[in-house]
Amino acid sequence: MSVPLSATHGPQWREKLTYLAYQIRRSPLTMAGLLITLMVVAAMIFAPWLASHDPNALNLAERLAPPSSEHWFGTDEVGRDLFSRVLYGSQQSVGVGLFVAFASCFIGGLLGCFSGVIGGRFDSLTMRLMDIMLSVPSLVLIMALAAALGASLFNAMLAITLVRIPSYVRLARGQALGIRQMGYVKAAETFGAKRWHMVHWHVARNAMPPLLVQLSLDIGSAILMASALGFIGLGAQQPTAEWGAMVATGRNYILDNWWYSTFPGLAILITATGFNLLGDGVRDLLDPRQQGK
Repeated sequence: MSVPLSATHGPQWREKLTYLAYQIRRSPLTMAGLLITLMVVAAMIFAPWLASHDPNALNLAERLAPPSSEHWFGTDEVGRDLFSRVLYGSQQSVGVGLFVAFASCFIGGLLGCFSGVIGGRFDSLTMRLMDIMLSVPSLVLIMALAAALGASLFNAMLAITLVRIPSYVRLARGQALGIRQMGYVKAAETFGAKRWHMVHWHVARNAMPPLLVQLSLDIGSAILMASALGFIGLGAQQPTAEWGAMVATGRNYILDNWWYSTFPGLAILITATGFNLLGDGVRDLLDPRQQGK
């Protein structure tokens, strides 16, 4: 009598999830990062229902009003509710961070795996191009690309993604060079497996753990880079609510209206800290040296 597939794999998945939950509970910092990340993602998703006001509604009669029961974070220079704008700003800032991390990981990881498997001139040309990009300070290159493409949130997101790809290419290529020497990969090559099959079934899957660690650590830095571009005017444009742009505008009123820059700045700080703590926890979970501890 055959055993259902769910009956054989169900207990294994439950054991893995139980072990994962146990490892997360062992690390207070990872728990804190996970909690902050979940709260930020929830705020991003449910912003239309959590916001108390229209984030773009003008009310000049209440311009630069301090925090109160009506406006929890105060208002800006044209009377817009800052609490609502910070909530909606999470959709822009966190959305950019998530897109940049996943897009650069996918493109860079795939290109790095192919480069390591194919080798030859393709590998040399790819790595020399990555070396050229890595030789320029990342923030300088991002600003140059964003300025060349034009000031907008999409162009800022594209510029950050392009600059983050080389680090994933180098990481994936290093993993691919080691995995390519494994017996099962050589056996597949001997039996005529195509390169795409080798990359998809053997190399990419085994190279995934370090890429996931890098991805989890890059989300926070991508959020900071997007906020930096918004701060200097190369990111989201008015009236779009974006944390970096809000801090940049609020600095003009910081002496008399402290709340304008403080709350968006705290949102950037807390969000980046949460994702970095979670990334550190993911690194510890996927590090084989930590398994026996």
